[in-house]
Amino acid sequence: MENNEKVPLKVLLAVIATGIMSFCGVIVETSMNIAFPTLMKEFNITTATVQWMTTIYLLAVAIVVPLSSFFKKNFPTKSLFITANLLFILGVLTDTIAPAFPILLLGRVIQGLGTGIALPLMFNIILENVPQSKIGLMMGIGTLITAVAPAIGPTFGGLVISAWGWRYIFIILLPILIISFLLGIKNIQQKSPIQKSKFDWASLLALIFTFSGLIFGFSNMSQLSPLVIVAFVVGIIGLLGFVMRSLKLDEPIINLRVFKNHTFTSHVISFFIFQVLSLGFAFILPNYIQLVNDSSVTIAGLAVFPAGIIGAIFAPLSGKIYDELGARLPIICGVILADISIILFTCLSLNINNTAITFMYIPYMLGMGMAIGNIMTNGLKYLSSQNQTDGNAVFNTLQQFAGATGTSIISAIIANSQNNPNLSTKVSTAIGSQHAFILMTILGLINLLILWKAIPSNTQRN
Repeated sequence: MENNEKVPLKVLLAVIATGIMSFCGVIVETSMNIAFPTLMKEFNITTATVQWMTTIYLLAVAIVVPLSSFFKKNFPTKSLFITANLLFILGVLTDTIAPAFPILLLGRVIQGLGTGIALPLMFNIILENVPQSKIGLMMGIGTLITAVAPAIGPTFGGLVISAWGWRYIFIILLPILIISFLLGIKNIQQKSPIQKSKFDWASLLALIFTFSGLIFGFSNMSQLSPLVIVAFVVGIIGLLGFVMRSLKLDEPIINLRVFKNHTFTSHVISFFIFQVLSLGFAFILPNYIQLVNDSSVTIAGLAVFPAGIIGAIFAPLSGKIYDELGARLPIICGVILADISIILFTCLSLNINNTAITFMYIPYMLGMGMAIGNIMTNGLKYLSSQNQTDGNAVFNTLQQFAGATGTSIISAIIANSQNNPNLSTKVSTAIGSQHAFILMTILGLINLLILWKAIPSNTQRN
């Protein structure tokens, strides 16, 4: 393939249409975390209850995303887009007028269903329609939407809540979603033929048990009650059932045989670790800025904003480097930059001001922008074109699951430190944050070792 191949305008606009919807899904997830104290006061609910705003959304997304391979084979791409967009708009409208917390949760479920369809759709459109020589660039653009939004979300949420109130988080998204809808209707085209296959309801049931159990378990991990242990057991049984069922079927919901490719599996593990690290940062930094440095929610949002913008800029640029020079340079350099940032935070986290946080976070987001999209692109390269849809479903499913596990593990570590009655909240949060960063440093170094081995030094684009 020649490098002067052009991405058709209709394809670019179709990616933007699905990308806007995916961006809204990630933004609303991370920005609503900032609103938790406000929601607790308005609806008179506890911390454990308000966490369901995130948990139930992640659960809906995690259950729907693995179905994306089946959806793509059995339904027109434009029909999937319309369904996803209308579901998200309905969910946003529901939350905008929600008079009670259960209605708010219902809106979050509907949004999760829409996001679950939209996330893999964007990458499937790229993989199907973009010339091979431009895959890295376009996957970078797609990835910056989903990977950088967590850094922008707290800023957006903090500013909107301070100025107008939490309902405007949803109101502001409505015109953006309508623009996405109009772009998609006009530009999404059907590339692959529709192949009708039988849907396996037993696999769906196993998925529901898997993610309901594991996400509930991880979300409540800081209070290790019998109910949490039961949830983990249910989740593990569901996962084993899903794997066994999938391996027996000729046409499973998602083809788990892609994990037989060890290089692909290495990229998947690395992608999962990166997502855990990113969600760990998204939890630690706003809390540290507010609880340790006594700053406002707006300052907490603004402090992480520059890094988010830099990460966004470098995602497509690193994709272009991938297209021209291969995988190793942008991925390994990105991981090293991210690890340097985590190590700095580990060493200095007992006493670090907001300015230092802003500048030390930049190498992480720069590294993530360079690596994360290319890890996904390069991993999918090792699968046949028939299996790339299944590989895409695997990556997007683990992205959602990493969101639940990463946030929960990090919050449990910090909560454990905060439970020390002999320490002030400020001191205990700083100590807990350092402990969390130590774990993240270990994960970051493991990530570097995995990728160093998985990506040969002579990797080049075809």
